[in-house]
Amino acid sequence: MERTRWIFSGQLGEEFDDGGRVLLIEARSVMRRAPLHRAKAHLILSAIRHRARELGDRAEFHQVDTYREIVEGRDDLEVIDPTSHGARRFVRRHGIAVLQSRGFITSETDFTEWADSRGGKRLLMEDYYRVARERTGILMEGDTPVGGKWNYDHDNRASPPKGAVSLGLPEPWWPEEDDIDAEVRADLDRWAAAGEVTLVGDDGPRRFAVTPTEARAALADFIESRLGDFGPFEDAMLAGDWTMAHSLLSVPMNLGVLSPREVIDAVEAEHAAGRAPIASVEGVVRQIMGWRDWVWHLYWRLGPDYVTSNNALAATTPIPQEMLELDAAAIEARCLSESIDGVRRHGWAHHIQRLMVIGNWSLQRGYDPAQLNDWFIRMFVDGTPWVMPANVVGMSQHADGGIVATKPYASGGAYIAKMSDYCGGCRFDPKVRLGPTACPFTAGYWAFLDRTESRLQGNHRMAQPLAGLRRLSDREAVVEQERRRVGFGTVDD
Repeated sequence: MERTRWIFSGQLGEEFDDGGRVLLIEARSVMRRAPLHRAKAHLILSAIRHRARELGDRAEFHQVDTYREIVEGRDDLEVIDPTSHGARRFVRRHGIAVLQSRGFITSETDFTEWADSRGGKRLLMEDYYRVARERTGILMEGDTPVGGKWNYDHDNRASPPKGAVSLGLPEPWWPEEDDIDAEVRADLDRWAAAGEVTLVGDDGPRRFAVTPTEARAALADFIESRLGDFGPFEDAMLAGDWTMAHSLLSVPMNLGVLSPREVIDAVEAEHAAGRAPIASVEGVVRQIMGWRDWVWHLYWRLGPDYVTSNNALAATTPIPQEMLELDAAAIEARCLSESIDGVRRHGWAHHIQRLMVIGNWSLQRGYDPAQLNDWFIRMFVDGTPWVMPANVVGMSQHADGGIVATKPYASGGAYIAKMSDYCGGCRFDPKVRLGPTACPFTAGYWAFLDRTESRLQGNHRMAQPLAGLRRLSDREAVVEQERRRVGFGTVDD
C-alpha cells in the first residue's frame, strides 16, 4: 500500500519529502490553547499554506478544527517522527507508521549511544559538540579542529562600538508578502474578532522565511552582509539595531524549510575560501550543530515531565501581566523594556536578550519556570516545545538544579552596561544597588542570592558570589528594597 506522509509544521521543507503523497493539516485548535504571538501564528499558517501550494496535486490539504477529524480511522498514513512529546503520543495512539526523525546534524541514535557511554558523567554540550565535529568532519582537518581550537567563544564577546546606534550593516533581506500572507492576515483578524484565538504582539510585515526559496535568500544575505560581524558581536545589544549581525535563520530551520547542514556547509565554505573569519564561522557551527542539536536531544533524554517536575529554586511567582501582554511601555528598566518591545514588534530577540535580560530578570524574581517556558514557546517565532525546556527551565532559570547549566545565569546590571547601550538612557544606575536610582538588576542580583542561598550553598561555582553576599553591609536593606519594588521599576514607599 502506498502511504501518504503527514508532515507537521516543523517538517515543511525538501528534507522531509521523499516524493510521494503528502498530507497537510491546519488545525485551529492548536492556536486556541493559550495566547499566541500574532507573528508566530502568521508564520506557521503562511508556511503550511505555501507548502500546500508548492506541492500542488501531491498534497492533501485540510483546514479543520482538530487533527483527529482527518487522521481518525485512516490506515494509509506515515509520519517522520514529530518534534514534541504530545505529537509523538498522538501519532502512536492512532497507529500511524513512524519514520526516523530528521532535520538535525546528528541523529537521536547517535546521541543516545554517546549519552549511555558517559558512565553517569554530565551530558555537557561542549563534549557532545566535539564528538559531533569528529564524527561529521565539519570544521576539521583530520583529527584537528580548523584553526587549532575547538571553541572561539572567548573571541566572540565584544561590546558594541562606543557611541554607535547600530552596527552599520545593510538592512537584512526581508521576504515579500503575497496573497497567501494576505489571506492569513484576514483569517487571523476574523478569528481574533470572533474570540476564537487570542493574539498578542504586533501585526507587522512578515520578517522570516517560510519557504525553501526564501530561506536560501536569507542565508545568502547573512553570509554576504553579516557573517563576518556575527562572531565578535554575537553577544552585543543596541537599542537601535534589533537584528545586529544575527542570521535570523532559526525560524526557517525550525519550520524545516532550511536544512541546518546547508547552513553549516555554506559558512564552512566561506571560511575555506578566505572570506569569513574562523571565530564567526565556528560560532555559527557551534550554535547549530552544538547548541541546537544538543537541546533537541536533551528534550527526549530528559523526558515529558522535565518542565513540570523541576523547580529547584522554589520559584512560584506568576509572570506579571505586563510581560504576558508584551506591554513594554509599563516597564521602567530600559534593557528589559527594549527587549520586551522587540518581542512585541517581531516575536524575536537574540540569545543574550533572552538569557541575560528577560531570563535574568525572571530568575531574580522567581517566576514560575514552567509558566515561563510556555511563555517563551508562545511569544517567540522560533519557540517550539523541544527548543525551550533546556534553554528556559535548565539554562536560564536553573530550575533543574544543574542538569543543563552548572550555575544560575544571574548577573547584575554591570554585564548589561558592558554589552549594550541600554543603561545610558535608563533612570536606574547599574552601579547602584540601594536608593531611588538602584538598578533592579544589580539590586535584584543580591536579593536573588539572599532568597536562594540555602539552595545554592552546595554549588562550588556559587561559593564566591555567596561569600560576597555575606559580606554585603547593606544586605537587609537591599533585600527589603527589592521586596517593595512594584512591578518593573518603582519601589513602594
